[in-house]
Amino acid sequence: MTGASLPEFTWRRLSAADFPLLCGWLAQPHVHRWWNHEFTPEAVERDFGPCMRGEEPGEDLLIFADAEPIGLMQRCRLTDFPEYLEDLVKLITVPTEAASLDYFIGDPQRVGRGLGPAMIRAMIAATWFEYPLADCVIIPVAAKNRPSWRALEKAGMHRIAEGPMTPDSPADDGHHYVYAIDRPGRVNA
Repeated sequence: MTGASLPEFTWRRLSAADFPLLCGWLAQPHVHRWWNHEFTPEAVERDFGPCMRGEEPGEDLLIFADAEPIGLMQRCRLTDFPEYLEDLVKLITVPTEAASLDYFIGDPQRVGRGLGPAMIRAMIAATWFEYPLADCVIIPVAAKNRPSWRALEKAGMHRIAEGPMTPDSPADDGHHYVYAIDRPGRVNA
């Protein structure tokens, strides 16, 4: 977004009415490669319905740029997902209240325009208020997903580790980079 002003980012919890849009986004090659979700209406209901209904922890958030839906952000406390945490603690020490994000921009025409880093920065800033106990945000990312980890770096996150984790996609070798950012003003013990 060089030379252009950044949009205003807003978000709300995903609703069933958003599922057709999500189906289309998950079918996009740039999303499907990394998210590896089926994109039929039934599969989207199966995968995203439980969180939407509050049956699973975390948040599935529809992200808007200047009131236009552009992508999805998932946000959670890492300790709410023990199987994921088990993989991560082999690489780093995870604080009890650490938050994590996962994200994508759905429209391929909007990828590569600086929206990803700006969207991530906006969500990290909101996380400090909406998750008041979170002392850091930690995000593992497939090492082969260069656009994603570059977006994290541009958003101000730092690579703190790398190593094997269970891949989201069978096309991946499992090698991940782990990025983190501490709550502003936090003093490391």
